Amino acid sequence: MGIRTIRTEKEEVLRKVSKSVKKFDANLWVLLEDMKETMYMADGIGLAAPQIGILRRIFIIDIGEGLIEFINPEIVEAEGEQFGEEGCLSVPKKYGQVRRANHVKIRAQDRNGEFFELEGEELMARAMLHEYDHLEGKLFVDLVEGDLIDVTDQ
Repeated sequence: MGIRTIRTEKEEVLRKVSKSVKKFDANLWVLLEDMKETMYMADGIGLAAPQIGILRRIFIIDIGEGLIEFINPEIVEAEGEQFGEEGCLSVPKKYGQVRRANHVKIRAQDRNGEFFELEGEELMARAMLHEYDHLEGKLFVDLVEGDLIDVTDQ
């Protein structure tokens, strides 16, 4: 188990579509633990496998209510609208205003391969959609409306 290197926006791996997870084994469990440690060390609320260079359909989220692991997620429904600030561990010190659905339902598998559905609103919906985009090779900067704010020098 350990901290993995978070890939940044210029790295090609972040622009590729991830592949489905087929094996729910000890290797997957190690990857999930490494993702958890990496996300918490970086003070993030979400992390997708492509962000650590692994092109698999996996992301994790913890918005302060406990860690949730999503494997092979599919968006079942997305409705409503919210507009707010986003940032990303792969795009350090940059933020922008992004429009997303305010309510989302995702069907995914857990680390044992069992299916579940989870609905989220507001911040949870934003996090779920943000991390899902990583699996499709998209970054939040692709969706920013207005100027991207760079706080590197602040």
